[in-house]
Amino acid sequence: MKDFTTPNIVLSKCIEHDNCRYDGSKINNDFIKSLQSHVNFLPVCPETSIGLSTPRDTLRLVSKDDKENFNLVFSKDGGDLTEKMNSFSHSFLKEISDKDIDGFILKSRSPSCGIKDVKVYKSHGKSPSLPNKGSGLFASKIYEYFPNIAIEDEGRLTNFNIREHFLTKIFTKSDFKNVENDKTIKSLIDFQSKNKYLLMAHSPGYLKKMGKLTANTESKDISNIIKDYKIYLNKALSIPSKPNRNINMLLHLLGYFSKHLSYNEKAFFLETLEKYNDKKIPFCVPLTMINSWVMRFENEYLHNQTIFEPFPSELIQTRDSGKTL
Repeated sequence: MKDFTTPNIVLSKCIEHDNCRYDGSKINNDFIKSLQSHVNFLPVCPETSIGLSTPRDTLRLVSKDDKENFNLVFSKDGGDLTEKMNSFSHSFLKEISDKDIDGFILKSRSPSCGIKDVKVYKSHGKSPSLPNKGSGLFASKIYEYFPNIAIEDEGRLTNFNIREHFLTKIFTKSDFKNVENDKTIKSLIDFQSKNKYLLMAHSPGYLKKMGKLTANTESKDISNIIKDYKIYLNKALSIPSKPNRNINMLLHLLGYFSKHLSYNEKAFFLETLEKYNDKKIPFCVPLTMINSWVMRFENEYLHNQTIFEPFPSELIQTRDSGKTL
């Protein structure tokens, strides 16, 4: 069984951890339950952290100038909590900025934690919501302290592709911390080697740039190389994999076995790629075919490739909300 470095994830406390929503409820979420044995959660509720009770009156974002500078107020009487929430957000995020945080999972549509789907109003009271939506006050401050962080809400994570992309990011970034701790060119080369085809599926361009860094032809200091490499890694992982890049990567993998396979085996695999490209089968089908050849022909190099298991297999959920989020 593959060993994974444990990611540190900041989580809205109302999701599977505490009855701290405005109505005193807690969000039940099977995906978060499955994650609990694989990640370290740091639960937080920004609203109770600024002294609000549970239950409490509802809050909303108000924009009087129709811009993205919102105030956080009580929906009924307009009591303004903007300064309190901003102060807490900055102090909390600054405090955890040195704790190797790998990602955030926040409550969707929350005026404090919503990433980008929060209703915005012109005023408190009986006021219709505006056409534009915004980010919760706490969520909007995260990128100031974690510019390249993996961040999602529990609603978007019901989408299969978004969920798999998020898991790939947090476990790959968590694993890279071992390179940062070791501070050796060998550790960096090993990381590059085992992630070659995973990174190829996200960005062949950045993969090439990262390869040049690991070659270190200019004899740069290892700390600077790792720092530059991390920038490219974050950029590469921020790009969702697409069928055309996946197919390109799979064809590279096929090259390892081309001489060992029969004509019919290769033809069947290429037909499978066409079906995948036409969205008739999922990506895991051709990838599993390649993995079967890795085991059949005992290819040790490919056996260690993270593309075959970028995160713990126990976290794979085939269900999909079907929503384009």
